[in-house]
Amino acid sequence: MVICLGIEATAHTFSVGIANSEGKILANSRDMYKPEKGGIKPSEAGEHHSSLAAGLIESALKEAKLSAKDIDIVAFSQGPGIPQCLRIGAAVARALSLKLKKPLVGVNHAVAHVEIGKLATGCIDPLVLYVSGGNTQILACIEGSYRILGETQDIALGNCLDQFARELGIPHPGGPKIEELASKGKWIELPYVVKGMDVSFSGILAEAVRLLKNGAKKEDLAFSMQETCFSMLTEVTERALAHAGKKEILLVGGVAANKRFRKMLDIMAEERSAKTFLVPIEYATDCGANIAWTGLLVWKGSGETKLQESKINRFWRADEVNVTWL
Repeated sequence: MVICLGIEATAHTFSVGIANSEGKILANSRDMYKPEKGGIKPSEAGEHHSSLAAGLIESALKEAKLSAKDIDIVAFSQGPGIPQCLRIGAAVARALSLKLKKPLVGVNHAVAHVEIGKLATGCIDPLVLYVSGGNTQILACIEGSYRILGETQDIALGNCLDQFARELGIPHPGGPKIEELASKGKWIELPYVVKGMDVSFSGILAEAVRLLKNGAKKEDLAFSMQETCFSMLTEVTERALAHAGKKEILLVGGVAANKRFRKMLDIMAEERSAKTFLVPIEYATDCGANIAWTGLLVWKGSGETKLQESKINRFWRADEVNVTWL
């Protein structure tokens, strides 16, 4: 049995997870950087991650009832993400790998969300809807690699909701509070922007902010933003499902926690005789468990990442990953 320690540090969260090759998550310690106001400040997030790294590694080992010598592989999120955050995670992983004299494995953050979702839900060959603060993509494994069938052309949906929340004076992350406000709102028309298989959220955000400043109720705008954005994604997901010929839909990423979004997808899937799978909340947001499990898969399929190849890649797309384990 092989044991992997995974380090996640792509954005606001620094997390250390431990998984074994039998598919068991042994630990998932984490801490989230929360700015006093506004969005993520990269330099502050990097300082946060650096200050907590050693303690979280110790915490994860304690949770797993292991010592450092029990670790066989050290994995880390190599990209995509915020450079100041990625560099801290990569540096910690390299140092730990060298100290323990264990293989180092770089992991694509988006692919890690997909693979932990498959592990946790038991789905086999899903169409994946990945919706988070930094990503909005529809993926499917076709001919041995993850293909992106649709994505946002500007900001991610999670980012859109967080930015609107800040306009309302809601601290980061704003998604949960937006969902709460939406439960009390009524419909206001907002732009519906679907371009082929892609979507766009920046115009919706701009119009919602304009209406807010003109006196529209925050509850009504929260409701309308959710209904509009989720409907757009449900539409393109339905087309992707038909195109890819899949019968499973896997929803991953932080926005997967939204109950209204899940209900829309469930209705659409039922009409297409497909089944919806939802990643458990503990793995929906950024965490080291995702990286640890995917690190095992990458190591099995491709071996270790050489030190000279471990440079971070802030724009690393899921469709650029050599998926050797499928």
